[in-house]
Amino acid sequence: MIRFISVNDVLPLRNTVLREGKLKPNDMRYPTDNAEGTLHLGYYIKGELVSILSLHLQPYGKFTGEGYQMRGVATIEKYRGEGIGTKLLNFAIVYLRGQKANYIWCNGRRKALRFYQNAGFEIVSPEFELPPAGPHYVLYAKIQ
Repeated sequence: MIRFISVNDVLPLRNTVLREGKLKPNDMRYPTDNAEGTLHLGYYIKGELVSILSLHLQPYGKFTGEGYQMRGVATIEKYRGEGIGTKLLNFAIVYLRGQKANYIWCNGRRKALRFYQNAGFEIVSPEFELPPAGPHYVLYAKIQ
């Protein structure tokens, strides 16, 4: 089941999945987590939060219209490969389309490129290092 959740709900998974539990959950706050227009989504199985993503109203580069940056996409290990992240991302895109957003973009890890490209994202930057997470690309998907 997909739900809109609070930033406090996403912090533990961000830390566990994206930083291998090396930080405190509060260290995983992004500057715009509480900004107007920011949304946090969670996927629950039997009451357990197993996948998250956050959407920040944030334009990118030369793209026009209303853009959202997707951040903190994470699924706990025992549920990876089951399509849960794809369901969450598809829900986010449909929701943003209903909100009249024009595009969604993210800094995607190299190891997650297939996930994003299968969802219709295209690479719009050269590879770059995003410490401490490693190599990334900027990815973009037109919504409308």
